[in-house]
Amino acid sequence: MSFVVAVCGATGAVGREMLKTLEQRRFPVKKLVVLASAKSAGKKLIFDGREVIVQELGPSSFEGVDVALFSAGGNVSKEFAPIAAKAGAVVIDNSSAWRMDPDVPLVVPEVNMAAAAHRPKGIIANPNCSTIQMVVALKPHDAARIKHIIVSTYQATSGKGQAAVEDLLAQTRAVLAGAPVVPTIFPGQIAFNVLTDWKAGDGDYSEEEMKMVHETQKIFGDKSIGVSPTTVRVPVLVGHSESVHVQFHRPMHAAEAKKLLEHAPGVTLMADAYAPGKHPQPIHAAGQDPVYVGRIRDDLAVSGALNLWVVGDNLRKGAALNAVQIAEALFAH
Repeated sequence: MSFVVAVCGATGAVGREMLKTLEQRRFPVKKLVVLASAKSAGKKLIFDGREVIVQELGPSSFEGVDVALFSAGGNVSKEFAPIAAKAGAVVIDNSSAWRMDPDVPLVVPEVNMAAAAHRPKGIIANPNCSTIQMVVALKPHDAARIKHIIVSTYQATSGKGQAAVEDLLAQTRAVLAGAPVVPTIFPGQIAFNVLTDWKAGDGDYSEEEMKMVHETQKIFGDKSIGVSPTTVRVPVLVGHSESVHVQFHRPMHAAEAKKLLEHAPGVTLMADAYAPGKHPQPIHAAGQDPVYVGRIRDDLAVSGALNLWVVGDNLRKGAALNAVQIAEALFAH
């Protein structure tokens, strides 16, 4: 069988990655509908060696569509995802609009694909990029049941969109030329610097940090899991990195964790002993599907707890690939 697939927000960084991922993974596309705002309508994109014309998103865009992949921002998703679902499409939405809706499953295929079967609104939510790679790395540790996660993220500029990447590059050129840095997207200098650049959330945390708390609990189906997050943007183009400390309801040690991760779906384990430069790096993860896990070690202060280093491509597994994998599990098997 083959299916009619719509990609909403097709000209954005994640939308383009969705098209690339559909093509690379040979998803059975009978017809592709590429949708974007009026200013992008008429543009030509290449899919599977053929030109496709970008259409303006509208109320009638989803007639006959089987699966609609959304990556056009929360406001667009709030308006058009229900329209697409009403037209009969299964909606897989990459924005934050529906993630915490109790009638919308929040799905990472390696972790909780079964949740996608119950979708009263016809919508499935893709989690936040930083949450996705962390829960893929932590799912094997269900063996000891997770009690508390302390996570610090080092997030790439592409997580903020292509314009943010251009801002980083322009700032970098300015610094190297000895010229003034004039940020256009970021709230300050990102070149050769780190920033917390998300909107404010609750209790002096950022929105991004609060997403990691609530999404992790929802995906694992366990509100008792404590999550202590700190999210930071670093001057990297593609690939989020995370330092993760995990405590369990029973002790777990590095040797057991490595064994669990060795054949875990979606994970590439880098289990070599510590050596300079021998660890997962965003430059190696860029363009790749797996979540890379390394530097697995017993915590020095908390007996039975672990420390991990987790890296993944935020545009692929953190967004486009996760959505396509959901579609594959529902339609292509």
